[in-house]
Amino acid sequence: SRLAGPWLLGLLARLLLWGSPGAWASYLRRSSSCMPIPHRMALCYDIGYSDMRIPNLLEHETMTEVIQQSSSWLPLLARECHPDARIFLCSLFAPICLDRLIYPCRSLCEAVKRSCAPVMACYGYPWPEILNCNKFPADHELCIAAVSMDENSSSRRMPRASCKDCELEEASTAREILESLCANDFAVKIRILRRNTTTTISDFDLDPSKVEVLKHGPLLRTEIPARLQQWLDIDATCAHNIMRGTQAGVFVVSGEVQSDKVVVNKAYAWQKRNRNLHQAVRRWKHHRCPEQAG
Repeated sequence: SRLAGPWLLGLLARLLLWGSPGAWASYLRRSSSCMPIPHRMALCYDIGYSDMRIPNLLEHETMTEVIQQSSSWLPLLARECHPDARIFLCSLFAPICLDRLIYPCRSLCEAVKRSCAPVMACYGYPWPEILNCNKFPADHELCIAAVSMDENSSSRRMPRASCKDCELEEASTAREILESLCANDFAVKIRILRRNTTTTISDFDLDPSKVEVLKHGPLLRTEIPARLQQWLDIDATCAHNIMRGTQAGVFVVSGEVQSDKVVVNKAYAWQKRNRNLHQAVRRWKHHRCPEQAG
């Protein structure tokens, strides 16, 4: 099979240490078959190996059923809730075609669940019982372990997706932009940089020298850069949508303060053609919001 990831090399090395699978391998060969992962299976195609077992570890017996059921998880992967989510799901939907059934480790399941279950809850979906982490083997057994650094041992928090579908706004009229700034707790003009990274989740940095506070609301001006960097760290989906594949950009963002974090509700690209945005920012210094005017 085609190898494309260090997690697979590590798994194969551990399998060699475990020795011959014996009678279980004979049963497995009789009860299932190896099939190429089809291109139509977007969840797992090109995951790092080319063949999978049918039935899979979720008891899907046909490729049609596998493709149909696996496609329902693609929106969750688009939320970038955990860098190992795809490996975890594919270990179940498209188990690697070896002489042993290789399940994901319990710790891998727990790490993915910790990051992704809250996102599923945003849309009213509970973590399914079929993915109950207690069903999977402990790390000292033969299993597929996490690839990413554990969030508890990292100096940075694992990026978490937001429940909010944050998108880059089109600069409408200056009046509508001013009304939006009034409705939010804070408004800031910032420059965002994309880090060079090989991880499956993009990393972004705030340029501290390019922070212009338009409205600080309940926040202290001095704490805004750190709070916005925290937002970039934990809200990977929102930042990714705003950047739209660019390496750097200047934006006017506004949002609300929620306990220990800030949530961005609106983001506008600071470009010459966005005349309404430029006009709104110029007028903001002298603008009085309705509650202020009353």
